Amino acid sequence: MSDLVNEFNAYREKMNERILGDDNKVIKRIFNLDTNAYQAGALDVKTKELLGLVASAVLRCDDCIKYHLETAYKAGLNRAEVVEALSIATLVGGTIVIPHLRRAYEFWDALEAQDN
Repeated sequence: MSDLVNEFNAYREKMNERILGDDNKVIKRIFNLDTNAYQAGALDVKTKELLGLVASAVLRCDDCIKYHLETAYKAGLNRAEVVEALSIATLVGGTIVIPHLRRAYEFWDALEAQDN
């Protein structure tokens, strides 16, 4: 796995354990709600991940973008589908999203490089 992907996942896992270790009921419920919201329902997982990706890009959250990119990748979305979603995010969010778009491309490239 690429260093970029490994570093992101290691930090995320470490800090999630730290946060959840405080045993705060509200935070645990928010984490649980987030997990359950992205399960298949009336919308399939791929669609929900693209929605999460677009919202994360428009909100300019790099950690969220990385999370949704990796989850979308694991769900079987391809580059063309992800790029189309990111193009909508850039249209909606405006040019302020472009730096996040750059990092999204870099992270997607790292995800693809894992398989080579």
